[in-house]
Amino acid sequence: MADEGKGRPTYPETRRVRFRFGENGDYGKYFVDNDIVFSHFVAGLSAGFPPGEEAFIRSVRRFADQVTDPVLKKRVAGFIGQEAMHGQQHRELNRKLSELGFLVDWYDAESVISRQKRFEDRISGQVHLAMTAAAEHYTAVLAERVLSSAEIQAIPGEPEMWNLLNWHAFEELEHKSVAFDVYRAVGGSERVRITVMAVLLALTGPVVLGTLLVALARDPIARRQPLRLVREAYGLFRGPVFRGIGRELAKYLKPGFHPDDIDTTALLERWQTELFGAEGALLDRLK
Repeated sequence: MADEGKGRPTYPETRRVRFRFGENGDYGKYFVDNDIVFSHFVAGLSAGFPPGEEAFIRSVRRFADQVTDPVLKKRVAGFIGQEAMHGQQHRELNRKLSELGFLVDWYDAESVISRQKRFEDRISGQVHLAMTAAAEHYTAVLAERVLSSAEIQAIPGEPEMWNLLNWHAFEELEHKSVAFDVYRAVGGSERVRITVMAVLLALTGPVVLGTLLVALARDPIARRQPLRLVREAYGLFRGPVFRGIGRELAKYLKPGFHPDDIDTTALLERWQTELFGAEGALLDRLK
């Protein structure tokens, strides 16, 4: 399963899983530690994953016929399979979140996806692929934090949602360098790669904060508790999810950077056992 010497996953494995949301008791609307802000943040992430994963797949497929290396071809197939499963399972979660009252449906609306595809058609294929490679660095940084932080893992929440997030994070680390390697294989330049990431870094803060504020403003329970929201927002953005994350994201801007420069081999081996080992937590979720 690994390249000699580096230990990186050669072929990301497509695991067909099915989570069972809502079968572990009633955790109420605010499923992350009864925290309004944190719950809305996680709901927003989940809402954006299905259309985002599909855009990633489209960007890589656009160049699939130009990939000649047989190992990279198999890695691309694994990447596409994993991203498709992520989108499918997050759509299931999003249905549950919608039932709980989170306004997540608009992310996946046909009109929004149509605008997204029109935007993709207007930019070059290499820029779209560079955007995917940069976004995969974002998800890899978040994934490493989720899986390596005992503080994050200890946050109370609905168990099946944590199962989904841990599985998703694990597979993001498995395929973190696939889009990047396709970008390089088809002649993508360092200048475009770094410029695209710089733009995304500039936009991320305002977009995340703006969408979170809109979600909270539309939540009637949240609107009645402004002091609680300030306290919880401070806890989220000063806590283990975001603390020092800018430095980790900015590593991508270094000329010559490669995602596998950040060694997550040991972390993957540990979570392979925890999730899919002989007594793995998700063995009974595999289809």
